[in-house]
Amino acid sequence: MGKLTVRALRAVLVLVLTGTVFVQVLMVWALVGGSDPEDGSLPLTPLRVITILGIGTAQVALVCIWRLVTMVRRGTVFSHAAFRYVDIIIGAIVAAALMWFAVTALNAPGQRDDPGVTLIMGGIGVAILGVALIVLVLRMLLAQAVARDVEAAQMQAELDEVI
Repeated sequence: MGKLTVRALRAVLVLVLTGTVFVQVLMVWALVGGSDPEDGSLPLTPLRVITILGIGTAQVALVCIWRLVTMVRRGTVFSHAAFRYVDIIIGAIVAAALMWFAVTALNAPGQRDDPGVTLIMGGIGVAILGVALIVLVLRMLLAQAVARDVEAAQMQAELDEVI
């Protein structure tokens, strides 16, 4: 991975992380302040809590991606240490999907006249879980690459002994 690519990705990660922290602070401020009137059409407090936690899952994933980019830059990504970050990313994505399903459940009673919205929201939750499965497949590819790297190192060691 080139230096320009790493810098560009890190700039994007910093922008997204800064934006999520800003939104999270605003949501906490609205939650604590209780400044807007709650007319009962939507349960705003649970939705705000879920949003704050959901943003937290994205932030955890962003930090892990930063760590993985650092490992790529150093050439150490094909090691067992990378699995920890990939596993945390998978967990964060699953947690985000669960948060989305909670939002869907909170929103469903208001959609009795139009249940298609709830079905679409449920489909989005399934798609989020699909992303977790894709990352899981990528984790398996990483495991194969690490195993091949270990095997290559062993073969190189044996070759060095022969020579």
